[in-house]
Amino acid sequence: MKRAFALLVIPAAVSLAACGSSRAATTPDHASMTMISARAGPTSAAQHNDADVRFVQMMIPHHQQATEMAKLAATRASLPQVKSLAAAIQTAQGSQKETMTGWLKSWGATVPSAGPTGGVPIPGLQSDTAMKKLGTLSGTAFDKTFLQMMIKHHQGAVTMAETEQAQGQYPPAKNMAASIVTSQTAQITKMQDLLKGM
Repeated sequence: MKRAFALLVIPAAVSLAACGSSRAATTPDHASMTMISARAGPTSAAQHNDADVRFVQMMIPHHQQATEMAKLAATRASLPQVKSLAAAIQTAQGSQKETMTGWLKSWGATVPSAGPTGGVPIPGLQSDTAMKKLGTLSGTAFDKTFLQMMIKHHQGAVTMAETEQAQGQYPPAKNMAASIVTSQTAQITKMQDLLKGM
């Protein structure tokens, strides 16, 4: 009887030990959280990689500058097409900026205020000098300069969005990138046509 009892106890102990080791193995420490979150299911807000973070941190100040340019167009542009385009840019990019800010907060990543992140240049971002000059213009001169600057700005956004599509992992960010490529490519064409007619 004693021997039979011992045989029953040993498997139970092994089972408990296995549970304990399994629990320890599935409890990530802070350093490994990023790798584990990257393997999370599609509905997990943590399913992202470094490319997603880089894309969002660069796109937020990029969108911020675009909305600043668009606000100037409301009072300084002369062409109704430029004013209409600027209004569409301000609405779309303002909303996207709020969404991306929420992503960074949920990931525990830094939300940039303005300008390049970590000294990395942002494609299409206009210089402070160019922005100040735009703010002094009005009428046709504003329209032309605004269109030229925004074309370059959009081209930079498309470049970043294509990189996100190729390297990113977070589905909502990749979907936004696809939307940026489609909408801003169309706007680039429209702005180029407006410039040709000036």
